[in-house]
Amino acid sequence: QVQLVETGGGWVQPGGSLTLSCTASGRTISTYAMGWFRQAPGKKREFVAGISQKDALTNTADSVRGRLTVSRDSAKDTVYLHMNNLKPEDTAAYYCTARLEYSDYISTVPYEYEYWGRGTQVTVSS
Repeated sequence: QVQLVETGGGWVQPGGSLTLSCTASGRTISTYAMGWFRQAPGKKREFVAGISQKDALTNTADSVRGRLTVSRDSAKDTVYLHMNNLKPEDTAAYYCTARLEYSDYISTVPYEYEYWGRGTQVTVSS
């Protein structure tokens, strides 16, 4: 079992920056593909960014490319979502997720991930 805990959410003005952290416990996640999803009220959960095992590949959704990036510190079993130039439409609960099977591939589909954190809220407003 892998437990994931997201931290770093909060309120930020448009144009601001935040870095979300996702720390794993239970197992090392270096061989897991990791993903970040978000869900705004009344909307479906959507893929934001992901990183494959051993950090070979990263992928970012078109809507956030150039502003949000994902990285991993395997020594700390932590994955990060670096968020810059935030917009009001980025307001959502952000979830960290992990999958071991097919971890060379970054899935953009929520049901293909095995483990989920409880989420951290990001609010972008003036």
